Amino acid sequence: MVTSGSTRPARGRLRSGVLGASALAAALLLTQSASADEPGDGRDGRDGPSAVAEQRERAEEAARRAAEVRDRVRVLDRQASVAGQRLNEAEAAADEQRRRADRRLAAAARATARVNEARRTLTGYVTTQYRTGATGLSQAAVLLLAADPQGYADHSHLLSRLSERQHHSLDEFTERQREARQRSGAAAAAVDRLRDRETTLRGRERALRAKLAEARELKADLGDRERAEFDRLERAERAEAERRAREHARREAAEQRRLREQREEERQELAEGTITGEAAAPAADGTAPAGARAAIAFAEAQLGEPYVWGATGPDAWDCSGLTQAAWRAAGVEIPRVTWDQVTFGTRVAVSDLRPGDLVFFFDDISHVGLYTGGGHMLHAPRPGAAVRTESIYSMPIHSAVRPG
Repeated sequence: MVTSGSTRPARGRLRSGVLGASALAAALLLTQSASADEPGDGRDGRDGPSAVAEQRERAEEAARRAAEVRDRVRVLDRQASVAGQRLNEAEAAADEQRRRADRRLAAAARATARVNEARRTLTGYVTTQYRTGATGLSQAAVLLLAADPQGYADHSHLLSRLSERQHHSLDEFTERQREARQRSGAAAAAVDRLRDRETTLRGRERALRAKLAEARELKADLGDRERAEFDRLERAERAEAERRAREHARREAAEQRRLREQREEERQELAEGTITGEAAAPAADGTAPAGARAAIAFAEAQLGEPYVWGATGPDAWDCSGLTQAAWRAAGVEIPRVTWDQVTFGTRVAVSDLRPGDLVFFFDDISHVGLYTGGGHMLHAPRPGAAVRTESIYSMPIHSAVRPG
């Protein structure tokens, strides 16, 4: 467990948690092997003790190999989950950078339009000068040569005002050009950062695919006996997780009965007058509020839909995409990735879980599920699996929070 202030995973600390289940699986296989090949059956031409010893060695090797592969696949699954969350972060950052680049490009386009407008204004003044027949002579010389000195005086005043406007237009044109260059530079930098984000995104996607491919290859390379042991090990782990979920459900039910009895006693005492004043507000009895019920109903509607990394619906999900969409359906907007979701809401103890709470797993906080009560959750487990209900004890619990 980490403190409530943790917002990023402690990397590299993954726990297999399969030693007990591995030993159980190996013991079961040895028992079956011993009963299947009694000493002296003579089926392979060797004596009984040798056949039993060989069967035992094969069983031990199959159990060892299955446990190794299971441990490695589990590590790869966790690494893939972390990579998936980092991919989600990179996608969110790329989307934000894309929006920022679009804003910068739009600002640059507006600045360029203002430059063009200032250029047209300045060009109009230059054209006006040309049409006045300005000769480049001094105003005194033009006055001396003018046929109508009074008319020239009036025209000279107009040209003076026109010159002031020209200066203003020139200054505005220069300022607009400077602004346009700055806007264009900012837009170009934003586009460059977007390319960097997209490069990071592609790199993380490749890393994720590599983890998933390695896990698939490890399982595909198992022999028949090893595959049987692998499956036996997973069944043993699921059975243990379900046993712990049943214990959790019994504790929950007992606590809810206690709270109901306590409230009933308080009501009776208040009615009989043995206590005065207002009854204390009842403690929570595990009943889900309306928001939590809406979130669970949404998640239940996705049962059977596939896990796809980075998916946020409507037909495929990753773990945090499902929990985010579920609570959004309840009118509560929670963050996208597990590392941010774990900081959203009120931290609660596992013993105090109520339906709708978010349960986080592993030291690196790489997985999340939606608690439904009775020690179970709805979640999108991993690539190759579908949204399903499962014991919260199927993975090491990190912490839990209550959104809303």
